[in-house]
This record gives sequence, structure tokens and C-alpha cells, in this order.
Amino acid sequence: MVIKKVVSGETINVVILPVAMQDYNLITKKRFWFNWKEEKHHEVFKLQIKKTEEMLGLMSLEDIKEESRVEVRLLAVSSENRGKNKKYEQIIGNLIAFTCRYALRQYGELACISLIPKTELTQHYIEKYGMFKAGVSLCLDGSELMELIKTYNYE
Repeated sequence: MVIKKVVSGETINVVILPVAMQDYNLITKKRFWFNWKEEKHHEVFKLQIKKTEEMLGLMSLEDIKEESRVEVRLLAVSSENRGKNKKYEQIIGNLIAFTCRYALRQYGELACISLIPKTELTQHYIEKYGMFKAGVSLCLDGSELMELIKTYNYE
């Protein structure tokens, strides 16, 4: 998996790992917008540059077995990677592709992922990631789920 430096287009190798308990001391609301300590009882993952400890994105997942679905409870990029002056791009796409792969491993061809976006991001998620509306949630399943995995080269 890679992200791109916005100014140069250089690709940077990244990895997605479970957040360790000691990581919560480094995760601030100022940098990641939410109180991530409240998510400790869910599966929380971090995207970081390979061979470094620099966290660039965070995601909390909930496995909803009875629906063959993995819900993205919270999703955030670090403050320096938001908006027009962001340092890196493709952080969110990699996190969503990771979730797709996770759901695929759990549920095979029935796999589905979902999230409830902030209102202003709904259209962005539909256009950029191929998600579709399902009530208040946005979802990905079937061929669109597989396509996103391929797009972000998630193995």
C-alpha cells in the first residue's frame, strides 16, 4: 500500500496495524478530531508510514456478523493531512480498502462494509469510493468492494 506526497507525487509505503494501548497516549483530539480512547473496546487501526511510528490515519471497526457487514465507526486523518494544504493523499482510501479486505476475509462473497458519513462528505464518498446509500449509511459490496481493493493495491 502506498500514499502520495501531494507536493512531489512521490509514493510512500504505508502499513495498517492495530492501535496498541501505548498509542492512545499519542492520539490527541486536536490531531485526530475525536476522543479515540472511547473506541478502545472496538477494533482500532492506524495507518502509518512503513518503518516509522508516524500515525497518519485512524479507523475504528465493528464487525456485525448477523449482517455479514463491517461498519466503520470512526475514520480520521491527521490534521496535517486534511484540506487543500494536506501533506499526503490516499490515506482514507487505503483505510477503506483495508476494511473491504477485512470484510472479504470474514464473509467472502457476502462481504459488505458501511459507514455513516458527515453530511458534507456523503457525495465525496459516493464519487471517490463508489459507495451507495442504504438508509443513513453508505455501503460497499460485491464488485465495487473488490474494485476498491484493487485500486489501492491492498494484498
